Amino acid sequence: MNDVSSVPSAAAAQLSYPLGAPPLPGESCEVAPGVHWLRMPLPMSLNHINLWALEDGDGWTLIDTGMRTDEIASAWQNIMSELMANRPVKRVICTHMHPDHIGMAGWLTRRFDCQLWITRLEYLTCRTLVSDMGREAPADALRFYHAAGWDGESIERYKTRFGHFGKVVYTLPDSFRRIADGEKILIGGRTWHVVVGRGHSPEHACLYCPELGVLISGDQVLPKITSNVSVFPTEPEADPLTDWLESLAAIRRAIPDDVLVLPSHNEPFRGLHARIQQLIEGHEQALQRVKEALAEPKTATDIFSILFRRRVAGDLLSMATGESVAHLNCLIHRGEASRTKDNSGVFWYRSP
Repeated sequence: MNDVSSVPSAAAAQLSYPLGAPPLPGESCEVAPGVHWLRMPLPMSLNHINLWALEDGDGWTLIDTGMRTDEIASAWQNIMSELMANRPVKRVICTHMHPDHIGMAGWLTRRFDCQLWITRLEYLTCRTLVSDMGREAPADALRFYHAAGWDGESIERYKTRFGHFGKVVYTLPDSFRRIADGEKILIGGRTWHVVVGRGHSPEHACLYCPELGVLISGDQVLPKITSNVSVFPTEPEADPLTDWLESLAAIRRAIPDDVLVLPSHNEPFRGLHARIQQLIEGHEQALQRVKEALAEPKTATDIFSILFRRRVAGDLLSMATGESVAHLNCLIHRGEASRTKDNSGVFWYRSP
């Protein structure tokens, strides 16, 4: 939910959107030879996700699946009868394990008796998260959010929502086909390169086809918003923001600037290198603002106003907290901030 990296006018001028309006749910449009754009609705403030159907000989390869909802299931039924013309799905590739990307994977792979292709860490992390359904919120998580500065009401709300992840993800396949950074996958006679990024999720897979000049970027590079980069209670000392910044720089080195980028949200665009540079600069500027604010001790929730333009409340609280801690942990790992715990168990951060 990081507002600091929305595209400013100078960077926006370097991006172009050549494809026009997106397809309606249940419809599609071809954006490159054999590559079809689907858009599905999401029941949240980010109200859509882009999915991709790739012609693959006598069948199809699907990239990402949408969240587990009746509306998306209905849209898939329309796609199957219209675009896919009852040709089988040969495999489902998921860029990463967030519910809007993997939520329907179990439904699709069982329907077509095909494999889920995904990186190992994304599959295993998803299996771990869905297993939380029905559990009480663990003490480690409650301590984490209390240490970040949450009040009692926020902690109670978190307890009632804990385990929600599994409710929007169909039961995963019990096996998967692992994909890895640098691997080449043949789809419809064309070679697609797996390019892994980290920070937004553990082992996010982008797909690059040099022949078509197309990059399916997932959530790793979005044109108008920036992906959530968070620390979670399961790994409270993690530094995902450093992973994120290093991954963006690596993608810029590996992928040429003239590709058509197919992101999971917003519209397909050109201007990959300009957007990556803007994302990196946006986060570096945010880190500098946080560092300056830590001249006086602050909690993770105290820096919301430094990072976000909109008010943080309700369902946004855990995402905002995760991003705040990510910026603070990054500064700690750089030696530019320190952390102490008070007698009540709350962490206070300040510049050295």
